[in-house]
Amino acid sequence: MQAIFETLINSFVENGVGIADNFLSRQLAGDLKNNLVRLSESGQMQPAGTGNRQLVSHDKTVRSDLIYWLDKKHNDVHENAFFVLMDALILHLNSSCYTGINGYEFHYALYETGSFYKKHIDQFRNNSGRQYSMIIYLNTDWVAGDGGQLSIHHAGKASQEIDPVGGKTVFFKSSEVEHEVLVANKPRMSITGWLKRD
Repeated sequence: MQAIFETLINSFVENGVGIADNFLSRQLAGDLKNNLVRLSESGQMQPAGTGNRQLVSHDKTVRSDLIYWLDKKHNDVHENAFFVLMDALILHLNSSCYTGINGYEFHYALYETGSFYKKHIDQFRNNSGRQYSMIIYLNTDWVAGDGGQLSIHHAGKASQEIDPVGGKTVFFKSSEVEHEVLVANKPRMSITGWLKRD
């Protein structure tokens, strides 16, 4: 995994947005996707809001995805494997880049057909704990016409559109990078979250 971590970090240093293909193994990506599908089919995915728990707003004209928070208390074997990977990444970041990350939070995200998330920044105005944003895609057989690209808005440059291809991970500073999710033309699945510092 060290080589994939370095790919993610080096592309972040060069471009402000880190990208690593096959960050998740095909097996783990498939297992996590199956978890998400089961949660959706059982009605456990909930409408996402904007803001934090103290100042949450649900406005489907801004954001229309469904989410379910990952939690070690679930003791799900596949989520636990994901947490082991995140722990290894944080150890690598803290030892090589001195980031001081000491926590994280992640949720499954489902963008049903026609769903989107308008341009935003991930760090809250009243809480600066989120340091780095990560999106880990779980989609299979994704093609350009399926939509759902992550559109990164670089200051003074053309936007960068990233296809949500399964196994790919995107990494950027939560307080700096404006981004949006373009309209998905078929269900789009990911794990999205933040590396945090108290």
